[in-house]
Formats: sequence, C-alpha cells, structure tokens
Amino acid sequence: MLRRNTINAITILVLVTFIILGYFITIPWWSYILIVFLWFLITLCGSFFIQWNYHLTSTHCNKKTSKNQIAITFDDGPHPEFTPKALDLLKAHKVKATFFCIGQQVEKHPEILKRIIAEGHLISNHTYSHSKSFGFFTTEKVSSELKKTIQLIKDIVGKEMILYRPAFGVTNPMIEKAVKNLKVNVIGWNVRSLDTTGRSEKMILNRVTSQISNGDIVLLHDTSQKTVNVLEQLLLFLEEKNLESVRVDELLEIEAYA
Repeated sequence: MLRRNTINAITILVLVTFIILGYFITIPWWSYILIVFLWFLITLCGSFFIQWNYHLTSTHCNKKTSKNQIAITFDDGPHPEFTPKALDLLKAHKVKATFFCIGQQVEKHPEILKRIIAEGHLISNHTYSHSKSFGFFTTEKVSSELKKTIQLIKDIVGKEMILYRPAFGVTNPMIEKAVKNLKVNVIGWNVRSLDTTGRSEKMILNRVTSQISNGDIVLLHDTSQKTVNVLEQLLLFLEEKNLESVRVDELLEIEAYA
C-alpha cells in the first residue's frame, strides 16, 4: 500500500542520489523533472482515491465478515424530496442504511434528520459546506467544518458523531491532521455507483450488482430520483441474493457515536 511518507522519502532519496551521482556522471536534466512529476502524479491520485489510504487510514469494507451483509450509504443529504423517498424504500424492505449528512442540509431539514434516527438508520459527518474547494482548506478550517456539523447534529438529536466521510473522497495532510485531532474515524467505500454522473439507471444498477458481495460498502447519493429508482431495484436484488443491508457501524463492528 502506497503511503505519503514512504513516497516522499523515496522521492527525496532518489533526488539526493541523482545529485551526488551528478558530480561523477552526467544526469539528464529531464530525469529530475520526471521524478518530481511521478511524485506529483502519485500524490494527486492518492489524494483523490480514498481507497489508497495514502494520506490517512480509512475503512472501506469488511471482507472478514461471515455474515451475508453489506452497507448501503448515502452522501450529500438530507434532501427534502429524495431522502424521504429513500427512507420509504428502506422501511418497506426492512433494512438499514447510513446517511453521511452535510451540515448545511441538516440546518435546512432537521425534521428529515430526526426521521432518519427514528427509523433506526445511522447518521455520520460529511462536512458542513461540502465546498468544492474543501481539498484546499487549512487544518483549522477542516476542523471547524467537522466540529460545526458534529455540534449541529448533537443539538438536534443528542448524538455525537465520530464517523466521517471526506467530501468527494478527497484526503490530504490538512484533513489527516484534523481527523487525528478530532479523533474521528474515516469511512470510505469499495463499491462506487457513480450515480451522480450521466450514466443511466440501468448502467448504475449493473455497476453495483456486478461488484457487490459480503462486507461491501456501497456509495449512493440521496439527491436524485435516479438514485431512488436504482435503490428500489438494488434492494430487490439484495433480497434475491440473500444479502442484508445494515448500518456501517454494524458491518464494521465499530462505534458510531461518542
């Protein structure tokens, strides 16, 4: 597994070696540029692919489980139109899910958050603003966003969240420090539906059902009718395959609240 500290150390070592060798033999100038470019490319990919655990350690699945369980997760809600529809489907099929909520959305729709809790689902932190520039926030600003959402949820339903999913799945050294300081656990996924893209419902459903197996964490977004339609078909598929959707904390056997 590639980790930031390891890649940084290797890059520095190679550059220093080239500099020393440069006193004895000719090292092409582009060699240095190539090394830096490779470092940048690896770091960039490590920042965008949360499964790499490049900057920080996150949990993406539980392949050690012997139970026929998976975890359906929703990002970016609660949404006034689509989250209630998703909740209706989950209730009809008697399964549980995890909702990674945006603080600003919670402020607008606290009644939906209360329903999520009342029906036995899990709520977790997905930042306050979900800003497109979140990956450029300082450690202090990242911490502020997470703490604001934690307090907001606690004020509404009395639960202090300790599970967090980074916005867009982006990680970096600033986010790593904030996570460490706040002592929250990072949750990723290993089955990405890509339901926020232009793909059709059929394509999204096929993408998920062709990959899914015991212990997987599925990423969906409760922000569109397309996802609601996919969810309905996915729940029927899970029943056929004798797979049960449970909360992330149950699947991973961890605590969700402080």
